[in-house]
Order: sequence, then C-alpha cells, then structure tokens
Amino acid sequence: MLSSEDSRRALGVVFRHRRVADLPVLLRALHTDWAMNVFRRLRPLGYLTSYSHSGRYYTLEDIPEFDADGLWQYQGIYFSRHGTLKATTARLVDIAEAGYTHKELETRLHVRVHNTLLDLVKSKRIGREQVESLFLYVSADAARGSLQVDRRRRLHSASTGPARDASLPLVIEVLLEIIHGASLIGDPADVLSRLLARGIAVTREQVDAIFEQHGLKKTPRSRSKRSRR
Repeated sequence: MLSSEDSRRALGVVFRHRRVADLPVLLRALHTDWAMNVFRRLRPLGYLTSYSHSGRYYTLEDIPEFDADGLWQYQGIYFSRHGTLKATTARLVDIAEAGYTHKELETRLHVRVHNTLLDLVKSKRIGREQVESLFLYVSADAARGSLQVDRRRRLHSASTGPARDASLPLVIEVLLEIIHGASLIGDPADVLSRLLARGIAVTREQVDAIFEQHGLKKTPRSRSKRSRR
C-alpha cells in the first residue's frame, strides 16, 4: 500500500487520464488488495460514486461538469451531485414544475427507476397521483404536489389538441434548455422530459422540428483530460 502522499499522486494520475475509474483500476494504482484502503485514500480528496452501473465507478468531486439538474455523464457512466439514484430521483421529482412520469424519469436519468420509484413512494419521500392514464410522481409536500398535478393536467390538455408549429417563445425555451441542461447538445427526448417537468407545454414533434430547423445534432462527449491538483 502506498503512503498517503504517494497515494494522492497516484490517484491524481489515474483521474487525469481517465476521469472515471472502477475499483480494480484503483486497487492497482494504490498497490493494494483491500477496497477499504482505496476508500480511505479517496475520502480526503472527495469522491463521487456513479448512480448508474450499480455504483461501480468513481470520480473525484471537482471533475464533473454538472448540468442544471446536477447530473453528469462520461462515456455512458452517470453521476449526480445529489448522490445515489434514490436521492437523485427524489430531488428531481420534488423540484419539477409538473412532476415526472416513469418514462420521463428514465429518459432523464438514463437508467431504470421502477424499483426506485416504488421504494420512494412506499417510504413517502415522493407522492404518486394518476393523471389521465399515467401515474405522475410528485413532491411529498401536499401543497407542492397538488400544484404539480394541476400543471400536468394543463399540459396534457394543451398537448392533446391539433399539432401546432412551435412559437418563437417555445423555440427559445427549447434552445435555453439545451444550453442550461448541459455543455453539449442533448437528446431531443431528454430535452422534452426536462421541459415537461418545468411545466412547458411542448410535444416531441415540436422539439424534433426545432432540432432539425436549427441543425442541432447530439454531440459526442468530450474525452479531453483535466488536471487534478
């Protein structure tokens, strides 16, 4: 096992080159066979555990460039400023202007959330209401949850009429969501889910049309390296 100072340098090298690493990589870097030794060396530096991939990956706290919801993705591995998948899901549901459906949360988080939602509802950390034919997940605070349900019902009414061309304000909302949501252009479905959660009346067809009109394409994630200490 390396000394504290040598461990700090070794971890700095690993994360400068990889940004994200799993336990076998860290064990080799620190010349140890014990996972607890790895976490003992990571703790003073500050680290995060991925909420995707069963928490198998780690990064240092100052590496992620979080989006507006506190999420960060690197090569298909997802991290959250809020910590675990359960904590992240509860936070997103609570701050959403119009709640979230199961499908919208899976689109936003890029992982399955069925069991997570059941656990959160059972423990009363979030609420669940039926809106039309779908379950809507809302804040555990009764007053806020009621507002979220009302906004969702208005959104549903607005989106079930004839298809409409996107107005200039709606175009601006979509473009702002792309800018604020991440440093790179996201997927239209991801943008749609964030807009609906904010209470913006928009359809997938309108988002797709705006992407096409403005020549927006999903951008591959950068693999540039950042230094650490």
